[in-house]
Amino acid sequence: MPAEVSQVRPRETRAARRRPNWTAAVRDRIARALPIERLLPERQPAYVGSWVYVFGVVAIASLIWVVASGVVLSFFGPGWWHISRVGRFVNSIHFWAVQLFFVFTVLHLWGQYFAASWRNGRAATWMVGVVIFLVSLVAAFTGYLSQQNLDAQWIAVNAKDAVNATGAGAFFNVLDFGQMYGVHVMLFPALVVTLVAVHLILVRMRGVVHPIDAPPEVAEVVEAAGEVPGAAEPAATAADITPAASGPAS
Repeated sequence: MPAEVSQVRPRETRAARRRPNWTAAVRDRIARALPIERLLPERQPAYVGSWVYVFGVVAIASLIWVVASGVVLSFFGPGWWHISRVGRFVNSIHFWAVQLFFVFTVLHLWGQYFAASWRNGRAATWMVGVVIFLVSLVAAFTGYLSQQNLDAQWIAVNAKDAVNATGAGAFFNVLDFGQMYGVHVMLFPALVVTLVAVHLILVRMRGVVHPIDAPPEVAEVVEAAGEVPGAAEPAATAADITPAASGPAS
């Protein structure tokens, strides 16, 4: 026994003296804040299948097309998308993907507004969504200024006074094609994609808000699932309760 104790004690002493480093602290912090069970859940409440959330998914799909077509356009430049048939085709994909992105983003925002989706500690999720829409407006504006055609020149000339009136003209020169093209290609896409990723993480971590007219038992289960990090069972229970609360199965 003394020999066994002498062999074990040094190991315990070394483990007790071992200090956690910053990488371990960051890893533990991420594991607590972003448990994999919440980021990739197996089941969701039934009301997640609402058209309001489908609009959000379509907006993200449109954003993927916007970024993909924009990357192709940035490689070949304005001359290519004005002269080449393929360039005009890719430019059209980029344009219509932007239109779809804004249409479904507005529909998603309207639906979430009337559903009061900021309830029960989800204000950050709602605010990030609104910021995404506002930043996307500026991104689209710089995109129109980067077309290198009469339309872009007309927009720039008429917008310069409005931009200067806000005081942003000292940093944001709408008549400078190089600046507008640069921020449109480099700055705003990275900003929008980052904000969308943050929005999705918040949705996964805090869950989607239950309908305003949801039965009390459904609301309690959903909110309990949102309060316990990594709790997968309550979310599954909410998925089971919601169809029963809405009526008998057909």
